[in-house]
Amino acid sequence: MFILKRQDVEITSVQHPKKDQQIMILQYQGQSFRLISVFNAAQEEDAKAFWRDLTDNRGKACVLLEEPDRYSVWGKVRLDQLGVEGGDTPDATTPPGSIQACLLILQAVYLDIEDLLGARQAGLFQKEISSVFQQWRFPQTESPDAINQLLTADPIAALQVPPWQEHHLNTLLQELFRLGKQHFGNASFTGRVMDALQDMSTGDRTQFMAWLKQSPTGKDWQ
Repeated sequence: MFILKRQDVEITSVQHPKKDQQIMILQYQGQSFRLISVFNAAQEEDAKAFWRDLTDNRGKACVLLEEPDRYSVWGKVRLDQLGVEGGDTPDATTPPGSIQACLLILQAVYLDIEDLLGARQAGLFQKEISSVFQQWRFPQTESPDAINQLLTADPIAALQVPPWQEHHLNTLLQELFRLGKQHFGNASFTGRVMDALQDMSTGDRTQFMAWLKQSPTGKDWQ
């Protein structure tokens, strides 16, 4: 469909009718679109290829939003169909193991910064990741206590994981890679933090790695 600029659209959030979470909605010329995936500024070609695949090969009504620091792909949705099976963009079920894996990577980056760079840098990282959660409206990250829980509590032992969708995981991994490079000065940290996935079951780890391989940010972590 369209490649749009930020000034062309209005971005708001609505309450999911069936879940305790907010959904980001892009409004353009009376049409509503729901966030599918986010790409950083260096991934312009990846973003356009993903957008074209959805529109040309899968027949999806999508827009590509071009901003100075990122690209994002949004799929058309009817607000009265949110959460209804058969709607324009039905909810995708994110495997809990994939959410656990991303939380393990998040915690490993946080601990790596604290161990190697000190408490001050770790505190700065916590503020930075909190800003990411707020900007992209991650469910269950509304308070400092909630974010501290995500950074410290064992996600494998948890009875529940946050109800994050695939675009949340893509955004988190993209921002973790950016922040990690910013703190450490290079990407050498990725190998260390990926070792945290050894705590997962073999099945969950294999499933997550297969998803990561085809995700927009996968090559940064391979």
